[in-house]
Amino acid sequence: MDKKFSAVKIILFALGLFFAFIMVVPFGWMLSASFKANPEIFEYPVKWIPKTFRKLNYEKVWFGIDFLRYFLNSAKLAVIITLLQLFTCSLGAFAFTKLKFPGRDKLFLGYLATMMVPWHAIMIPQFIIVKGLHLYNSHGSLIVIQAFRAFGVFLLRQNMLALPDSLHEAAKIDGAGSFRVYASIILPLTQSGLAALGVLTFNGIWNDYMGPMIYLDSDKLKTIQLALANFRSEYSADYGAIMAGTVCSIIPIVIVYLFCQKHIVEGIAHAGVKG
Repeated sequence: MDKKFSAVKIILFALGLFFAFIMVVPFGWMLSASFKANPEIFEYPVKWIPKTFRKLNYEKVWFGIDFLRYFLNSAKLAVIITLLQLFTCSLGAFAFTKLKFPGRDKLFLGYLATMMVPWHAIMIPQFIIVKGLHLYNSHGSLIVIQAFRAFGVFLLRQNMLALPDSLHEAAKIDGAGSFRVYASIILPLTQSGLAALGVLTFNGIWNDYMGPMIYLDSDKLKTIQLALANFRSEYSADYGAIMAGTVCSIIPIVIVYLFCQKHIVEGIAHAGVKG
């Protein structure tokens, strides 16, 4: 049995390496192409290490357009919305797990049902509301409509369900209020869930294209995804420069994932501990 189990583990490990290799190869090719001239990119067989590393591609990205401004706009939106979602979703999850009030579970099911409504179905009403609030063509429009997320409440609620209610009750006996319990006890014990939600939210906001395209009209407010779309139209035949822009756009996401990978796995795993 031990030998059979070890053989299964070896096979699964080999399959994991194979699929990881398949996923990493396109990123490796993209990084290599970002330092090449167009003729080198399409050479066959592929030369993974360029003959000469062309910094010109990256210079086109950073100095050909105002790439830094778009980069900072995306960073601003991603950080603010991520922090807001962590706060609002954790508060909602705390209320749906540790506070008892009439209709709590039914209200949560109704809130959860909003996840099943396609965004395209509410896109036009949402746009009308944003226009009515005079938030169109401002970062405030994206911040307001993305500051709350049903999925975030669900993810953190599943994490908080794994915490014993005795902690909350003991804190109440000691005289702690609900917000004190939430801030001092519950949040520190749900760090893995918060980290997972933070990374997923940051990734989603950073890569968001439709939202900024709909709500942002001024060039100085546009995000990095809109900048890349404009860059591709301007340098449609310069694939090296396009790859360089894409490499620059994914650097923050790679950094976030590298530092939070452990917490992502733990947070998502704990989400299925108790329903």
